Amino acid sequence: MDFTLAGYAALLDRFDERGYATVDFEAAVQSARHLILRHDLDLSVEAALPMAELEAERGICASYFVQLRSALYNTFAEPSFGALLRLAEMNHSIGLHFDAALYGDEPAVLDRAAADECSALEAMLGRPVGMISFHRPAPALQGREGRIAGRMHAYEPRFFEAIGYCSDSRGAWRHGHPLDHPAVASGQALQLLIHPMWWTAPPSLPPDRLDRWLEARLAALDLAANVGVHRTGRCRIAWRDS
Repeated sequence: MDFTLAGYAALLDRFDERGYATVDFEAAVQSARHLILRHDLDLSVEAALPMAELEAERGICASYFVQLRSALYNTFAEPSFGALLRLAEMNHSIGLHFDAALYGDEPAVLDRAAADECSALEAMLGRPVGMISFHRPAPALQGREGRIAGRMHAYEPRFFEAIGYCSDSRGAWRHGHPLDHPAVASGQALQLLIHPMWWTAPPSLPPDRLDRWLEARLAALDLAANVGVHRTGRCRIAWRDS
């Protein structure tokens, strides 16, 4: 599979040729040719914009899930905040990408923490947040029954077990190409998890994409924090007085 925007467009075309319609989570019907497009934003919010624009041009509304406690980006800071607002302007669904590992295993604690994060995201967006996806979910969360913080989650059995599920985990189809999934072969619904970071230009292997992401983050750090970034085989950050 060509992990580029052109390759993504071609993938959408092939689903369209098979009669698939893109729907949100709540509208998905197991026996129908329904495609749920889910995007978890693990490394960057702004990297999702080219993919979101491509979808919007096709009249597609996808589901984008953003973290509030990521160690890799700050959702409240520019350019992440501006990119998030742009996603909302394109009528994509915005959900919470929730890292349950930060809170332990107690269900009541997880429920309260998810509610707090959703409330913060809602205040930021000025719109309700009705959907949660788990970041690197523990096995106990995969196929978990019921809602969390009163909201649907992407690993409920009806989205994760009753219908097909496929992901571009770590920049590769590690469990087979989505068009080869048994659910697609039988004309049933599929949840397709795509991480926009793996589809950014120019075409390259996942380690090279991560290198470009790191360079961009270091450049942003230099501007935002007034530091000088020097490279001597390994990255070394040197503070300078302002």
